[in-house]
Amino acid sequence: MAFQHQSVMLDQVLELFKSHRIQRFVDGTLGGAGHSAAILEALPEAELLGLDRDEVAIAAASQRLAPFGGRVHIIHTQYSDMLEAAHSLGWENVDAVLLDLGVSSPQIDTPERGFSFRFDAPLDMRMDQTTGKTAAQLLNELPEKELADIFFQYGEEHKARQIARAVVARRQKAPWEGTQDFAAMVSGIVGHGQKNGLPPATRCFQALRIAVNDELGELERGLKAALELLSPGGLMVVISFHSLEDRMVKQFFAYQAAECVCPPGLPICVCGKVSTLDVLTHKPLRPTEEEQAGNSRASCAKLRAALKK
Repeated sequence: MAFQHQSVMLDQVLELFKSHRIQRFVDGTLGGAGHSAAILEALPEAELLGLDRDEVAIAAASQRLAPFGGRVHIIHTQYSDMLEAAHSLGWENVDAVLLDLGVSSPQIDTPERGFSFRFDAPLDMRMDQTTGKTAAQLLNELPEKELADIFFQYGEEHKARQIARAVVARRQKAPWEGTQDFAAMVSGIVGHGQKNGLPPATRCFQALRIAVNDELGELERGLKAALELLSPGGLMVVISFHSLEDRMVKQFFAYQAAECVCPPGLPICVCGKVSTLDVLTHKPLRPTEEEQAGNSRASCAKLRAALKK
């Protein structure tokens, strides 16, 4: 399958980038390079460092960005390693970092990647298929309590303990292998009448994907790396797609922007906290109604932006 992905909130990203002086920028989740291609087109002097841990995305982005020649540098790595990647080019700082989080449409829509229960495929879910354990391996190897924690913390699934118990009981008879087999088991426990209208296995599939790819750990490390790599006045833009990610970004921005984090009631500040960010979006930007109508996967996107002081 060709790597075709519709970039989310492209107009808002371009508006932010064009309103700041940007010569070097990092796209830490390059994907199909939709955002980066538009930015390079809009900013003729800009130079890109594009990162992705999906080799299929790297190949597609390399082809799409070929017309920009030497202005483009692409490295197969996770975005939390952006400092090392930038330094390998001799870049000490950059003027902007863009992170478009979550799973891409080609990953979801390629059956053999195992991200979706719409297809009967191996339970893989790795964004980087060259390393790490698959979703099936987690289901077959992790203790019951750890599985329950994954389903509850990453999927906010209220029947996490029952599902984990069923996973362990079933694997004693036969190992977990396929997406639809796991989805059917979850559906039998959760039921089909979900208030939010989501298919019953959605939360558990999200939870497994986050665990397989350490997405929240990667985000925590990536935000810190981005702040360190940005030059003074540098722009950080993060697009998230579920509440766990957005909460982390919001809290990171708020903490870095704070002048003081002392407990309330102290007569003077003793924490020594230094504010490092100016938050540009005190409420997240959302896709327009027109974009949501044309791309259902954009409907839950939230964009937050900040400037390094």
